[in-house]
Amino acid sequence: MPTEPPTKEVFTFMDEFIDIVTEKGIPTGRSALKSEVHKNGWYHNTVHLWLYTKKGEILLQQRSHSKQIHPLLWDVSVAGHIDAGESFEAAAIREAKEEIGIHLLESDLTHIGSQLHKGEYNNGRIKDYEFHQMFIAELTVPLNTLIINKEEVEAIKLVDFRSFKILLESSETNGHFIPENKSYYRFILDQINLKRT
Repeated sequence: MPTEPPTKEVFTFMDEFIDIVTEKGIPTGRSALKSEVHKNGWYHNTVHLWLYTKKGEILLQQRSHSKQIHPLLWDVSVAGHIDAGESFEAAAIREAKEEIGIHLLESDLTHIGSQLHKGEYNNGRIKDYEFHQMFIAELTVPLNTLIINKEEVEAIKLVDFRSFKILLESSETNGHFIPENKSYYRFILDQINLKRT
């Protein structure tokens, strides 16, 4: 059983500027504060980075209890908004460092596509219309060397592909994954399997 990774206390991040795109994902040349983007339902990009091991495991992140959306559910290894003017790859590298303390290079990343996700939360006060820019990368360091940012992450763990599938199949009742994301999680598992073969 791996030891629990150390934690790192950090200050709350400021409301950052992010770029606005069209409903087709085309840059508009405009940017706004994230809070305004979510208030107005403007389309924007986020980065999703999934880490896997050669042994056939996937790193899962438990969302912080303080998150407004899906607190304490297990999800993507690393995720976050892309700062205004920032490349997708630079955002993936930055978020990986900020959330779990791992240092990656652009050459470590494989972009596997983009997926539009539209969700409304807190009685419509948060309109989250975002394109997930999806990446996968091999995790080459031990789990206990990662340092989680407790502002963003409650916990992390490695699960093998079989366990991932079992948890996914009963996600409507087991309180593990975000149930409506089932097809997305299956896509990610298929892409990681392709990369490993």
